[in-house]
Amino acid sequence: MNTVISPTPATAAPNRWRQLVADWSSDRQAFQVSWGKAMMWIFLLSDTFIFSCFLTGYMTVRISSTIPWPNPSLVFGLRIGGAEVPLLLIAIMTFILISSSGTMAMAVNFAYRRERAKAAILMFVTAGFGACFVSMQMFEWTKLILQEGVRPWGNPMGAPQFGSTFFMITGFHGLHVTAGVIYLITVAVRLLRGRYDEGTRAGGNYQIVEIAGLYWHFVDLVWVFIFALFYLW
Repeated sequence: MNTVISPTPATAAPNRWRQLVADWSSDRQAFQVSWGKAMMWIFLLSDTFIFSCFLTGYMTVRISSTIPWPNPSLVFGLRIGGAEVPLLLIAIMTFILISSSGTMAMAVNFAYRRERAKAAILMFVTAGFGACFVSMQMFEWTKLILQEGVRPWGNPMGAPQFGSTFFMITGFHGLHVTAGVIYLITVAVRLLRGRYDEGTRAGGNYQIVEIAGLYWHFVDLVWVFIFALFYLW
C-alpha cells in the first residue's frame, strides 16, 4: 500500500515561491501574452500618464497666460538663402522619426521570419534615425539658448513659461529617444550574435524585437502629439 506524503506547511511556502520565480524567469504566458510584452505595455501605460500630465500642464499654462505666447513659426524657423523658412527643422525631424517607425516595423517582420541579419540591419537604421533626431534636437536647443536667448525661466519673445514647458517636454521626449537608440543597438547586436535563436517558442524567441518595436512606436506617437500641440498650435 502506497502512502502519499503531503508537504508540510514549512516546505510548501518555499516551494510556492520557487514556482513563482520559475514562472517569471521562464517567460511564461498569461492570457496569451508573454511576460516581456505585458511588462512593456504596463511601462508604456505609465509613461502615457506622465506625458499626458506634461502636455495637459503645458496647455493649461498656455491658455491661462496673460502674456502673448511666442509664435512657433517664427521661433522655430530657419534662415536659408536670406529667407526665413518656418518650422523647416521640425518638419525634417518629424519626417525622420516617422520614417523610423517603418524601418522598425520591417525589422519585426524579418525577425519573425528568422532573417536575423536583415532584422538587425533595419534596427541599426532605426537607431541611426533616432540619433539624427536627437542631434537635430540638440541643434535646436543650442540655437534657442545661444541665439534667441530662451531660458527655462524666461525668454525675450513672450510668455516666460514658454522656455520651461519647451525644455521639459522636448527634453523628456529626447531622453526617451536616446534610451531607445541604446535599446535598439543592444538588441540588434545580440540578434546578430544569435542570442535569440534558442527560445521557448519554435524557431527561436524573437519576440524581443517586437517588444523593442512597441517602445519605439510609442516614442514616435508621443512626438506626433508634441508636434501638433507645441509647434503647430
